[in-house]
Amino acid sequence: MDPDLYLIRLAQVHPSFRKPELEALALLAGVQLEFVQYSEYSPYCIVRIPTVAAAATLLTRSILSKAIYHLWALAPTYGALHSIVRSQSSHLWPLYEKSSFKFTVDVFNGSLNEADQKDIVDGFAYLPFHGRVAMKNPDEEFVICQDHERDAGITAPTPKMIYFGRLVGRGGRRAVDTYSLKKRAYISTTSMDAELALLTANLTLAAPGKLFYDPFVGTGSIVIACAHYGAMAMGSDLDGRAVRGKGGKGVGWSLGQYGLGGRWLGALIGDITFSPLRGADGEGDYNSAWRRGGILDGIVCDPPYGVREGLKVLGSRDGSGKEIVWIDGKMAHLQDKYIPPKRPYSFDTLLSDILEFAANMLVENGRLGLWMPTANDEEVELAIPEHPALEVKSSCVQPFHKWSRRLLTYRRKSESEIIHSERGNEKSTKITNGASANDLNNFRKRYFQSFKSAAESNCTEGLDSIVQKKQ
Repeated sequence: MDPDLYLIRLAQVHPSFRKPELEALALLAGVQLEFVQYSEYSPYCIVRIPTVAAAATLLTRSILSKAIYHLWALAPTYGALHSIVRSQSSHLWPLYEKSSFKFTVDVFNGSLNEADQKDIVDGFAYLPFHGRVAMKNPDEEFVICQDHERDAGITAPTPKMIYFGRLVGRGGRRAVDTYSLKKRAYISTTSMDAELALLTANLTLAAPGKLFYDPFVGTGSIVIACAHYGAMAMGSDLDGRAVRGKGGKGVGWSLGQYGLGGRWLGALIGDITFSPLRGADGEGDYNSAWRRGGILDGIVCDPPYGVREGLKVLGSRDGSGKEIVWIDGKMAHLQDKYIPPKRPYSFDTLLSDILEFAANMLVENGRLGLWMPTANDEEVELAIPEHPALEVKSSCVQPFHKWSRRLLTYRRKSESEIIHSERGNEKSTKITNGASANDLNNFRKRYFQSFKSAAESNCTEGLDSIVQKKQ
């Protein structure tokens, strides 16, 4: 066996996120990673990594990986497996002769009773391990994995592949329980669940020494995840009530609940079209900003989809200003309960503004993590938006029934990578490889025309919870 091969036991959830997450974590940890065997339909992934230490480091914060094992053998039958273990791993046996140990059996698409598992483990009795068996906290743990095929709900009686290896590290899935919304004191009906928020932070490379910003921060799920991984976090939101919360329990309080208050820089009330962070010269002129460079290492956001209500942005419908209103001797717009005027906003324009903002504000190689909806219908599919200063690194899909949402991850290019002819465009965001929306929000139109038909209403409950405040 190749000594640099490792078996990763993946969680069988969010399959399109799993490989991009591992690639992002390898980049973050400086680990050389090569995929040898990977399928979205199997929880077993084989990778090539140069050292055991690097393999253990890779998985430390992975949300969709359970464990990583140094792969000793793989074969379609136990006879062949034992033959490989005997002939190709005997040089490793002396390293574990006196260690306490345990064996575990993992089966995908099937199950084994205790007697069958015991028979499988007993088959490895030839290994010269003389330490005590310790089912809790052993020095070493060995695993036998059986991968069965499943067709039309029927599991094949024999495995298509069997793996044997030694545990070298575990993933970071415990964080999903730590930050579960069930344990958080301040949430709303649209707070992103902990698993997806942590994945967003991983894919955008949140880490100590970095500054992350969520321009649609809401109740703070994503910035909490970024702070968990050591990043300094800040946010903004059009609705100040969401940020401030109730009874003193807002976004800042939520970070304090997890001991992360020191990584929260605070929040602005506003939207990215009027953000004081923009730093652009004049009306949307980002060229000098590109030359100047950004200040943010990461931008993470789950923007409003405009389903319950049409999308809104700060400003009046006719574009004119408003006279100052005084209440009890104070200017109304400076009071806590002030609700600023808003105007309709195109969903395409929203995406364009987010990418333009990211091109302006991200440092070189900084990351943008953008959630956006898409219909599972070729006629109205919303394509991946592109920008000459941003490279699409991954597109991960969370499917529902008639619609999906996806997490798009972008990298801010260096100046030398930006095409000169495109760089001078004032608004250079473009939509490619799909049909553009032809009104303010074609996804919203499609949602109400088709997704929410009476016959399908019971299949869109996922959207109901997600978009309740996506306005």
